[in-house]
Amino acid sequence: MNKITCICLGVRSMERAIVFYRDKLGFRTDCTETDPPVCFFDTPGTKFELYPLELLAKDISPNDPPQIGSGFGGITLAYNVDSKEKVDAVIELVRSSGGTIVKEPQEAFWGGYHAYFADLDGYYWEVAWGPDFRYDDNGLLQF
Repeated sequence: MNKITCICLGVRSMERAIVFYRDKLGFRTDCTETDPPVCFFDTPGTKFELYPLELLAKDISPNDPPQIGSGFGGITLAYNVDSKEKVDAVIELVRSSGGTIVKEPQEAFWGGYHAYFADLDGYYWEVAWGPDFRYDDNGLLQF
């Protein structure tokens, strides 16, 4: 039996979000409308991770961690890539597409390289590369 994992983001503007994810960041979808009632994006797979809330906020911004209730809901989404250069490239793509860079690309305490951005609706994303990241034939991150 196939298991489907779906992360649902509540967005303020479907049209704006679809342009950001489909047209700017290149996420695949069969959604061709500009303002559909729902739009699904194809992803090769999803990992579910638990991480202490206080540490997650400090990972986003050590000197000014986001506070619950300020738009930060204690959740981040991961955009994992296969090289440090792709972390930089994704951040530049987000910057030019109207997203907000929250943490510039840098070495991570766990040995990888990462950055954070907020999408057009304020959802936090970590763009990350790790020296131990491996992907299966379907593009699913393997540990």
